Amino acid sequence: MNDQNLECCPRFEPAPWDAQEFSWKNKTFVKDRVCTFMFMPLNFGKVIRRLFGLMEQAGASTPDNVCLSDHTSPWNMDIYVGTDREVPGAQNTSLTGRYFSKVYEGNFKESGKWCKDFNALAASRGYELRKMYMWYTTCPKCARKYGKNYVVVVGQIG
Repeated sequence: MNDQNLECCPRFEPAPWDAQEFSWKNKTFVKDRVCTFMFMPLNFGKVIRRLFGLMEQAGASTPDNVCLSDHTSPWNMDIYVGTDREVPGAQNTSLTGRYFSKVYEGNFKESGKWCKDFNALAASRGYELRKMYMWYTTCPKCARKYGKNYVVVVGQIG
């Protein structure tokens, strides 16, 4: 097997997440913090490897491959990796509520435009956004390999 065939990130199927409303009840995640510079992640890979290492030790998996990013400031973001159980040594948390998601495709620099569009779409459907997350569905290397760079905006709605 050569590098072209290696799969770092699973291929993302956008249809189940595009303009969809759904509910989570105590959906389990492990949470960590990533350093950013003007919203660009600096140590994302290191943090993800650490979390996945802890998950592997615990026998945990990510059944739906969800990894949410909460850009708390231009200097850091919290990430939430969906898991099927609590993971010792990690910050375990859960999310409960109603959510709305929309899939976008393109360069990460379009994130501001996507967020503006998402806000308008949510408002047109009568949703009150309480919190917004970004789900970068593949790493840059896998996005190039697959020829698509899907990003999902997930908003908790009231």
